[in-house]
Amino acid sequence: MKKTSTSVLPAGGALGDEPLLAVDDLHVEFVTRQGVVKAVNGVSYSLNPGETLAVLGESGSGKSVTAQAIMGILDMPPARIPRGEVRFRGTDLLRLPEDARSQVRGQRVAMIFQDALSALNPVFTVGSQIGEMFRVHRGASRRDAEKKAVELMDRVRIPGARQRVHDYPHQFSGGMRQRIMIAMSIALDPEVLIADEPTTALDVTVQAQIMELLAELQRESNMGLILITHDLGVVADVADKIAVMYGGRIVENALVHDIYRAPAHPYTKGLLDSIPRVDQKGQELYAIKGMPPNLLAMPSGCAFHPRCPYRQDNCVTEAPPLYEIGPTRSSACHYWREVLDGSHG
Repeated sequence: MKKTSTSVLPAGGALGDEPLLAVDDLHVEFVTRQGVVKAVNGVSYSLNPGETLAVLGESGSGKSVTAQAIMGILDMPPARIPRGEVRFRGTDLLRLPEDARSQVRGQRVAMIFQDALSALNPVFTVGSQIGEMFRVHRGASRRDAEKKAVELMDRVRIPGARQRVHDYPHQFSGGMRQRIMIAMSIALDPEVLIADEPTTALDVTVQAQIMELLAELQRESNMGLILITHDLGVVADVADKIAVMYGGRIVENALVHDIYRAPAHPYTKGLLDSIPRVDQKGQELYAIKGMPPNLLAMPSGCAFHPRCPYRQDNCVTEAPPLYEIGPTRSSACHYWREVLDGSHG
């Protein structure tokens, strides 16, 4: 893959046992008039080349804020990162000067944003916006940049790319706009791609097509993919492992098949139980009771305890650590054994 390397980051293969991307004990806070919002509280996860990590959680769980911290696009202030590391190929991105960080952003670590219509500029053609990546980062001429834009539109399967390269965002459907966003994100052959709710507001058929496209692009380039979503149904066929977030922290980490077979945290179990199933036709859908926590006033002990059917007295007073319950999984629940066994709740 063609890359523009920086003086501070090594190119090429993985560095020994170091993963491609490692988030370690990341904390992100927002200073507001009401107080300090602790949006991310000690998040850790890793990603290897060719691997897909799904980061799952409700709105406000901290999954998108974590991604923005990785990309270096948080507004600081009001945001601040009091603790943690984001290592790309062994180098902590949080400690890089902004000029070095900007060479990583987009070129080696890229992001697809949730709302394609808002992310695209309505007054420039899609070809101009895709081509800008090559003009800014590669010094390409307008003609060469447009040629590259057509190639990328073909690669993400936009019909009639040569004719449509001069169209504007509003002239495309929601699914096609998302393909344009994907084309922009892969333009410079990134090694890590973060997709933030890439199928939100798309119908089910188009969702499947977008997920299939991302999987195909990943196979071609062996890039690491972080898929941020609130929908467990979207990740079953594409993810290798899942990190479930709640209240700004990871509450369960596991290989995808382990989570679907036997969740080890009550919140994950609730998410799985709320997925509509064909064999439950006519029955009332399960819903997790209550509301996500207020990040300005987090509950004592385990943040999930007000909504948890497995709650015991110590859950109210003692925040559970992330228990290692196997070689590839962990759970932040005092009663993870009972959840795994399904013995009560």
